[in-house]
Amino acid sequence: MTEPSKAEIIDIVSKRSKDRIKGSVRLEMPGTVTLYVDETGAVESDQAADITLTADAQVFYDIAMGTKNPAKAFMLRQLKVDGNPMKALKIGEILSAAD
Repeated sequence: MTEPSKAEIIDIVSKRSKDRIKGSVRLEMPGTVTLYVDETGAVESDQAADITLTADAQVFYDIAMGTKNPAKAFMLRQLKVDGNPMKALKIGEILSAAD
């Protein structure tokens, strides 16, 4: 399995979050990219956000593709949450929803 590219991740996250995310979220993918996501989409930035989610790029990609459950990734400690866990679950649902 090849790791998704930074461009693929930004594209998927932007499409899924546009006009759907309330507030802001920072997605940290160590060694790949840090994204700032809000209702306008995703941009490469490390600016502060309401909540921060940290995971490998592959974990975020799998969540976005619907092959990994965000709650299960959190329980398995593949996804770290800094902020409100309930909001994190809602964001996970939005990112994993098909277009």
